[in-house]
Amino acid sequence: MLYYFLYQLIFRQYGAASESYFYKGLNVFQYVTFRTAWSTITALLITLFFGKRVIKKLSEMKFGQEIREELSAEHQAKRGTPTMGGILIIGSVFLSTIIWARLDSVFLWLALGATTLFGVVGFADDYIKIVKKRSLGLTGKQKLAGQLVTAVAVWAVLYFATNYSWNLSIPFLKDTANPVGISVIPPVLYLVFIAFVLLGSSNAVNLTDGMDGLASSVTFIAMAALTALTYVASDRRWAEYLDITFNPASAELTVFCGAMVGASLGFLWYNAPPAEVFMGDVGSLAIGGALGTVAILTKQEFLLPFIGGVFIIEAVSVMLQVGYFKFTKRTAGTGKRIFLQAPLHHHFQLSGWKEPKIVFRFVIVAILFALLSLSTLKLR
Repeated sequence: MLYYFLYQLIFRQYGAASESYFYKGLNVFQYVTFRTAWSTITALLITLFFGKRVIKKLSEMKFGQEIREELSAEHQAKRGTPTMGGILIIGSVFLSTIIWARLDSVFLWLALGATTLFGVVGFADDYIKIVKKRSLGLTGKQKLAGQLVTAVAVWAVLYFATNYSWNLSIPFLKDTANPVGISVIPPVLYLVFIAFVLLGSSNAVNLTDGMDGLASSVTFIAMAALTALTYVASDRRWAEYLDITFNPASAELTVFCGAMVGASLGFLWYNAPPAEVFMGDVGSLAIGGALGTVAILTKQEFLLPFIGGVFIIEAVSVMLQVGYFKFTKRTAGTGKRIFLQAPLHHHFQLSGWKEPKIVFRFVIVAILFALLSLSTLKLR
C-alpha cells in the first residue's frame, strides 16, 4: 500500500525533478529489501502493541487451553492459559504485508490466502476444544480434509492463474533448476507433491507447539532463513549465480516472510516461559501452511526439511512412535515405544530436562539447520 502511495504516486510525480531530499528519499520504497525490513519491524510492533489486549480478550472469553491427561504435571499446571493467540500472528502478518508489499502479486495473495485457510482449520479445532472442554477438537480425518482442501486450492490457483513452472528443483542438482528441463512433471502429479508438502509442514509445526516459546522461536529462525532464500530466488543475478529456479513473481513473498519473522518474534515476547498465551492450532497450522506455501512458490520444497529441521524431527518422532507401537502390538501382542513420549520434546521432559533447557537446545539445533539450508546454495 505504501509502495503505491509514496513511490508510484508521490516519488514518480515529484521525486525525479525535485531537489528535496524527502521526495528523493521515497525512491527506497521500490526496493524489496527495504520494504521487507520494515514489514518485519511493523509486524513486530503490531504484535507487541496488541498482544496484551488480545490476551485480555481471550481470557475474558474464557478461551483457555485444555491439556491432555497423559502429559506431565508441569503441563497440567498450564491448564486454562489463554490460547488461540495465533490470531495475533495472522493479523499482524496480514496487516504488515498489506502495508509494505506491492499488491499486484498473485503469489503474495496466494500465500496470504493459504495461511488464512490453514488458520481457519486450526481455529475450528481450537474452538471445538474450548466449547466441549476437551483436549481434542476436530477428528484427524476432519483436520486432514480441511488441509487437503486448502492444498487443492493452492494448486488450482497455480494452475489456472499463474505461469508456475512444474519442475522439481532438487538441491545439488543444477539441471533441475531449469523450469523447462528434465525435472518437469505433469501438473496433476504435482498436486500430490503440493499436498504432501503442505500437510507435512502444517502438521509438523502443530506437533512442535507443545512447550512455551518452542514453536514461535523455531518459526522465527526458519522464517528468517526462508526470507533469504525467497529473496535470492526472485533476483535474476543471484538465481543464475546460485543455480536455483528464478521466479520474479515471488519477490513480494519476501515482504510476507519478513512479516512472519517479525510476528513470530513479537509473539515470543508473550509466549516465552512462563507463557502468557499459546498460539493454538490456529497459529501453528497457519505458520506451517505459510512455510509450505512459500517453499512451493519459490521452488524450495526439498530444502524445507533443512529450513525447518526441528519441525521435521518432531513429526518423524511421532510417526516412529506410532508406527513402532502398532508393529510390536501386531507382532508381539504388546505395543512398545521408542520414546518415553512423543513428540520428541516430551521425551526429553520425561527424561528430566527442564522445559527452558529443552527449548533453548532445540533453538540451537534450529539455527544449525537454518545455516545448513543456506549453505546448500553455494554447494550447488
